[in-house]
Amino acid sequence: MLMKRTTELMTIGETGEVGSTATVVDLFCGIGGLTHGLHLAGLNVVAGIDLDLSCRYAYEHNNGDTRFICADVLSLAPAVIAKLYPADGVRVMIGCTPCQPFSKYTKRYRKGEQNGGRENDDWQRDNKWHLVYTFSDIVEHVMPEIVSMENVPELVTEKVFSDFYYTLMRLGYNVSHSVVYCPDYGVSQNRRRLVLFSSLFGELSLIKPIYNKRNYPTVRKIIGGLPRVAAGEKNSDDKIHSASRLSPRNLLRIRSSVPGGTWHDWDDSLQLKCHKKGTGKNYTSIYGRMIWDAPSPTITTQFYGYGNGRFGHSDQDRSLTLREGALLQSFPHDYSFIDPERAINRRKVCVHIGNAVPVELGRAIGESIKIHISEVNFNGR
Repeated sequence: MLMKRTTELMTIGETGEVGSTATVVDLFCGIGGLTHGLHLAGLNVVAGIDLDLSCRYAYEHNNGDTRFICADVLSLAPAVIAKLYPADGVRVMIGCTPCQPFSKYTKRYRKGEQNGGRENDDWQRDNKWHLVYTFSDIVEHVMPEIVSMENVPELVTEKVFSDFYYTLMRLGYNVSHSVVYCPDYGVSQNRRRLVLFSSLFGELSLIKPIYNKRNYPTVRKIIGGLPRVAAGEKNSDDKIHSASRLSPRNLLRIRSSVPGGTWHDWDDSLQLKCHKKGTGKNYTSIYGRMIWDAPSPTITTQFYGYGNGRFGHSDQDRSLTLREGALLQSFPHDYSFIDPERAINRRKVCVHIGNAVPVELGRAIGESIKIHISEVNFNGR
């Protein structure tokens, strides 16, 4: 059956645009960062699937006719996903399984930094790690010609990743993976991500870096031109260009902070009790300011709060606004996150933005797939 399917695809690429011959389904799509990047690369994403209904507005409003399917991938029959693809063309399945179980923080917590050296039971109760196996099962049932997954680099050390990798190989895919430095592809974040590709047609890898140290997009370039806002205020023309309030004490702290510095720069009277403990002295990445002429730190689901990381604005006495976080995630300025008929939930928007795959990384993934499809010599297979 697989050989027949591959034979039927041999003439693809000889006629028409690649984007019209490849159809993509995005699993765990969120608000559409990855989908939007694929669209910008010219690929046809027909559907995104995610459990969180609150992602629907942003996903569908910004991604044309692409359909948002609110469903739990754990309980969704692979046959249902298979029917989303048309009868002809190259089928591409792509997704970013929730990465919190594999993050550096979770791995520290899991190893027992807060649990006397014992494995933390919360890890065992967190079913999110199992979604990689679910992704693997769906691939095995649907057998799309191309599969890609994006996640945190720490995933490669987990058994679930090696199981996924060798399942793909057993199914006949050519599999590769790499850890990507996001500024290389136009994302202004000091962030690394794992990108896996697999193809039934042969070797598929990420395109070469587009940027380098001389021209990385910087914080200044990405958000420097936005209107100024003070802590606790919002711009009248943009609802999500709004900043969190700061307590009088935190206002003193950020005024004592320098870009790229730490809370060690503060007067002792401003330091927190935890900073003065032995275990707290190493946590220097919180309550910091970003550096203007460098990429930002990783945008997390908590970037809206000054004390949650190095999310202090470079030269304004406040934390990042929601719009600034979105721009640093490489969403276009006109990407709409809020249904105008609903009240804004800043915490929810912050989580949506922080959980998203950076759009420009998604575009690089899409360009890589598009080039691969166009270069495959189908007549020779």
